[in-house]
Amino acid sequence: MAKFIIEGGIPLEGEIIPSGNKNAALPLLAASLLTDEPLVLRNVPLIGDVGTMLALLEDLGVEISFTGEKEVTLRARDVKKTALREDLCRQIRASILLAGPMLARCGQVKLGPPGGDVIGRRRLDTHFIAFKALGAQVDVDARYYLSASSLHGTDILLDEASVTGTENVLMAAALAKGTTIIRNAASEPHVQDLARCLNQMGARISGIGSNVLVVEGVDRLHGTVFEIPSDHIEVGSFIGLALATGGQILIKKAVPENMRMALMVFERLGARVEIRGEDILVPAGQELVVRDEMDGAIPKVEDGPWPAFPADLMSIAIVTATQAKGTVLFFEKMFESRLFFVDKLIAMGARIILCDPHRAVVVGPSKLHGEQVSSPDIRAGMALVIAALCAQGQSEISNIEQIDRGYENIDEKLRSLGARIERR
Repeated sequence: MAKFIIEGGIPLEGEIIPSGNKNAALPLLAASLLTDEPLVLRNVPLIGDVGTMLALLEDLGVEISFTGEKEVTLRARDVKKTALREDLCRQIRASILLAGPMLARCGQVKLGPPGGDVIGRRRLDTHFIAFKALGAQVDVDARYYLSASSLHGTDILLDEASVTGTENVLMAAALAKGTTIIRNAASEPHVQDLARCLNQMGARISGIGSNVLVVEGVDRLHGTVFEIPSDHIEVGSFIGLALATGGQILIKKAVPENMRMALMVFERLGARVEIRGEDILVPAGQELVVRDEMDGAIPKVEDGPWPAFPADLMSIAIVTATQAKGTVLFFEKMFESRLFFVDKLIAMGARIILCDPHRAVVVGPSKLHGEQVSSPDIRAGMALVIAALCAQGQSEISNIEQIDRGYENIDEKLRSLGARIERR
């Protein structure tokens, strides 16, 4: 099991270009099944989850080649099987994203329970209810078996604004007969990216960016070339990193439009950032002071579906708050186990009160010290890296395979900013 050895207490400085959005890359890779023509994806993040998705697709018969730096060409000329490898399904939650394209292309799919981060209950009911509405049959035992002689458009109200649920319905409905209306749809940037790519492939999707999507089914889709935008979660991670260490980082190609709510939260922690076109600058040496509410109440940071504060940045905001003067209540509404990682921050010297599985109070600033900790999931793992970088002394972070699943070459990027980090 690999680990990071980190010497903290050094302000990080420099320029960084974030990788392509992981959560856009995974459904876009799955969308290659919807056509027998080549789909070329650019700025693909070379991370663990992407590798697992490529392995799943290759096992199905998709031809895959790396045709440039971070450029992948996929061609599903023939789909040779309809059962997904169960061992690979267990490695990533995104394996469920193959269900919609497989139903549309082959009329059936068998897959094992998806894996991914253990951050609480992550239900699949939204997917299956929507597939049934489109005309599919769903059988669930130890594995999931979905079949449909044909898919037909309908009016679907999702029981929750599920990102992967919305993406699955978009891909299935693109080749369904008739018109599908998806209400209570997720509208995160990666959902919008998928919809735009599908439209480039010949789909007819309107309402992109809203919570009501209209999909007019077409007979076939064709290939296209699509560039994946920067990962807004990685951008937010580097903002938190700069603030926590007191350094200055210029984040290139940051797509500030996708960072509006995140920037509001960091500003609530006393941060100052500058938007320079498509770049974001975090100036050095900021003294973070939490801004109380207008009535003097303790400020609250809560996550929610887009355009609310992203759940994947909650861990980053919490570790940033440990370096700010003041008290903040964090309310994690999306997942009931994500906050459990704060016991590792407490072991490093943070003053945090875990009220219940959904709420934590951070009192700062805290002088953190080096510690041996284990990464429980992708985002908490990155938060622990940030904590180690602003702590005094040496830290050891194990189980970094979790971090590698979501952050591309993170140790190399950090060393380019002056971090003392070693992979062993």
